[in-house]
Amino acid sequence: MTMNSLIRPAETGDLAPSTHVRPESVIRRHWLFFAATAAVMLHIADDNFFQPNPGVSPADHLVSGLVPLGLLGLGAWTYDRVRAGNRALIASSTGLTGLVVGLVEPISHLGSVGLRNDDYTGLVAAVAALVLLAMSAVTLWRSRRLDDGRARRYVRRTVKGVVAVVVLTQVVAIFGFTYVITHVSRAELQTPHLGTPHENVTLTTSDGLHLEGWYIPSRNGAAVIAFPGRKGPQAHARMLAKNGYGVLLFDRRGEGASEGDGNLLGWGGARDIDAAVDFLKQRADVDPGRIGGIGFSVGGELMLEAAAGNKDITAVVSEGAGTRTLSEQLQEFDGFTLARGFPQMVALTAGTALFSGDAPPTSLVDLAPRIAPRPALIIWAPNGGNQETMSPKYARRIGASAEVWAMDDVKHIKGLQTHPEEYERRVVGFFDRALPAHP
Repeated sequence: MTMNSLIRPAETGDLAPSTHVRPESVIRRHWLFFAATAAVMLHIADDNFFQPNPGVSPADHLVSGLVPLGLLGLGAWTYDRVRAGNRALIASSTGLTGLVVGLVEPISHLGSVGLRNDDYTGLVAAVAALVLLAMSAVTLWRSRRLDDGRARRYVRRTVKGVVAVVVLTQVVAIFGFTYVITHVSRAELQTPHLGTPHENVTLTTSDGLHLEGWYIPSRNGAAVIAFPGRKGPQAHARMLAKNGYGVLLFDRRGEGASEGDGNLLGWGGARDIDAAVDFLKQRADVDPGRIGGIGFSVGGELMLEAAAGNKDITAVVSEGAGTRTLSEQLQEFDGFTLARGFPQMVALTAGTALFSGDAPPTSLVDLAPRIAPRPALIIWAPNGGNQETMSPKYARRIGASAEVWAMDDVKHIKGLQTHPEEYERRVVGFFDRALPAHP
């Protein structure tokens, strides 16, 4: 029996903590873990319950707030009752979660509106997360086994390391990212560069949120919703307004000056477009039968979803649409690519559902046929650097009323910037045909 084997249990924690008296250094490390975990939990509570977004109450976050708090609390309760390797996994999982949920939003705000509200507890959580990750590394180092052959040790450590990396990157990190998807959104307020007079307007959604936007009055009786936001679509708004169309741009829920919780995948966002349609139908300068929509990236997906459910959208242009849910991704991938990415896909959809409080939207594959026989123009960039391969499939599901424009030499949603004259000719020509003036 070696000296290492004699001292290993007391040093590594391989025995349950209750079977030996722990030294003060171990107790201090455990309290450091609890304090760091509490800092991460404080930020989640602050984000969900103490300082929710305007238009949202703490009651709206009962699931999205209490579930992560419960999971972190369970980890803290378990931490002192398991072996060293599992303690390291709990510390690294909590640390990775804290780093994601605590750091992303403050960083995004620093570059736009500055630190505000729960950003301060987020920074504290990020520091605590670094402590937890360091504790995990130290625990793994101190608990390494030295009482068997070198080859066996290396094989065992390699297998455990691979499993830990897979769990952390394929599940924990994606799960943490879904918290960002549902709690972090663009906060900066935009300056209009529309090239023509506009009105400041407020839309009201079916669930009571107020969305702030700009409206360029129509000169030809038709109007187009350019979505999402008031930054990216400004060039498209100038193009449409120059050709006589009314154009409505607005901050979607949870972004800019609008109320509500954001969702970077767009879940629940069709209600925002429905509110825009209701606004345009009440305008004296707009023929209610001549309302169209143009959406980009996630906005392209949402515009298809909204058009499938709202017959008052007479024509739709979707540029750069991809996928939002597991049901759509199962249609997008197959073979090894599907098998390799399946855990991430499941974690993405499950986490987004949990933290948003919304069920996954119906697959666009199933919704697309409901757009017919209304006209649709599907624009996609096969080599654009973003996953847009479902766009032509959506067009095929719409049927004969849909046309596809594949822009082989442009980046994701950069069609207008790359080929401005052809883009204007095609898109304006599409709306001219789809939204004709009544004789």
